[in-house]
Amino acid sequence: MNPHPFDRAVHLEAVDAATYRGATEPQWANMVGPFGGITAAVLLRAVESHPDRIGDPLALTVNYAAPIADGSFDIALRAARTNRSNQHWILELRQGDEVKTTATAVFGRHRDTWADLEAQPPKTAAPEDLPRSDFIEFIVWAKRYDMRFTEGPVPQEGVHSDSSTTTLWVRDAEQRPLDFAALAAVSDIFYPRVFLRRGGFIPAGTISLTTYFHADQAQVEAVGGDFVLGSARANGFSRGYFDQSAHLWSRDGVLLTSSHQLVYFKD
Repeated sequence: MNPHPFDRAVHLEAVDAATYRGATEPQWANMVGPFGGITAAVLLRAVESHPDRIGDPLALTVNYAAPIADGSFDIALRAARTNRSNQHWILELRQGDEVKTTATAVFGRHRDTWADLEAQPPKTAAPEDLPRSDFIEFIVWAKRYDMRFTEGPVPQEGVHSDSSTTTLWVRDAEQRPLDFAALAAVSDIFYPRVFLRRGGFIPAGTISLTTYFHADQAQVEAVGGDFVLGSARANGFSRGYFDQSAHLWSRDGVLLTSSHQLVYFKD
């Protein structure tokens, strides 16, 4: 039985105690290089695979310094500091002598404490009551997901929007069960907000993406292969850059992740 395309994409081999080797997977190709979400996922998987790792992912920041070429890559990583409850990692993804991506990750042990949830999921129809949406045809990685938009679908060329908000249900196209690496990938599911505001495709790319993981392992595993609900919006567009904030919830209202990214665009 062939591995799932996601598992192929995040598969790593240990080169030594501080280096893992992986390779790009064609089914996750983007306009230039691989989908940013799959790059985030493989970096998270590198830390998860390290024998010194403690706890679950709490935060991941990925800085996309240069396009990743098709083929193999190395991930160098080290634990910069380990405290009693959390651990801080520094990573570099390299091809040859070139650094293509840098990242930091925070892992930690969860404790039972007071809790409250201020962010609330938007009210939407159930995913079963919505049609599966078409995405931009030449975006290969999008075929890996079943997406059902309730607000802000992929815009038609020349149709501008006054709002940058997109809300959708999304799951793996083959209903692969969710794990932390897959959650890191799907947190970057949202197309650039400038597409929606300006009405169509504009050259754009994420420069830096930070994802915060609010769920523990049991809550992530409880999702299984089901849909998660996502919503994203921008706060401001100016001088070739904009930011983009997003949240992901499980069907039963558990906040899984929140994320924030800086995006370059050319107009």
